[in-house]
Amino acid sequence: MECRVLSIQSHVVRGYVGNKSASFPLQVLGFEVDSINSVQFSNHTGYSHWKGQVLTADELHVLYEGIKLNNVHHYDYVLTGYTRDTSFLEMVVDIVQELKRANPNLVYVCDPVLGDHGSMYVPQNLYPVYKNKVVPVADIITPNQFEAELLTGKNISTEKDAVEVMDLLHAMGPDTVVITSSDLPPRLGDRFLVSLGSQRHVRPDGSRTTERVRIEVPKVDAVFVGTGDLFAAMLLAWTHHYPNDLKTACEKTFSVMHHVIRRTISYAHELAGPGRRPSPPQLELRMVQSKADIEDPAIVTEATLIS
Repeated sequence: MECRVLSIQSHVVRGYVGNKSASFPLQVLGFEVDSINSVQFSNHTGYSHWKGQVLTADELHVLYEGIKLNNVHHYDYVLTGYTRDTSFLEMVVDIVQELKRANPNLVYVCDPVLGDHGSMYVPQNLYPVYKNKVVPVADIITPNQFEAELLTGKNISTEKDAVEVMDLLHAMGPDTVVITSSDLPPRLGDRFLVSLGSQRHVRPDGSRTTERVRIEVPKVDAVFVGTGDLFAAMLLAWTHHYPNDLKTACEKTFSVMHHVIRRTISYAHELAGPGRRPSPPQLELRMVQSKADIEDPAIVTEATLIS
């Protein structure tokens, strides 16, 4: 039976960000994807110049109403990422709640984009909307360390802290939490980055258990745009295929990321030439060229279970 995803994300004409980072890999893996573009830009904002339009909350409502009028608003997943507008975010919450009433099994995957490295890069007034309205209706969230700390009010200095933060996020609503990057010291050396995940399961007798994993991924010395959108989409896909096995879902997801990023950085350096730093156009994700890796990723990063 086909799985249908409603993806409400940004769109760029050139490159892979938002819906383009999410839709192609999901379609490759057999998902039907309906996309609503929260913004439509010529290219991502890491370039020197960009032009385009921003979708308002009212315009989002009009598009959703059109889908409803044709009775084609039946979804298994909703996927959202970066937005800068509180009213737009609140409209997304209204849509998710309505879709969940129609399908109680619908899974909402949210990348709560707030900031990184100690500072916010969205307006401050988005924070309470994410904390009080978005996260409580989400089923899967993919914050970085800064976002996880911001949403819970607790700092992460140790693995134990990270587990407690993920438990706090579970208590807010989501059954699956993946902290995509952290400042925790890697066991494999400083060329690696530590990520952590936690998933609540309900046993047949109704009792709950929690699976927690740690995964160390190789660092890459470059700035990519669109990787968060790709990550959330791949976690959606692999948790769908492995709903009660977060370890495998994370290994598949992070391995896809590794292959896409490696292919991208290799191509970018080839274009830039020896000793030159690749430019934003050269660092656009090599998504189409990574189709085989998206479909069946060779596992290059192994997750370990933590207590």
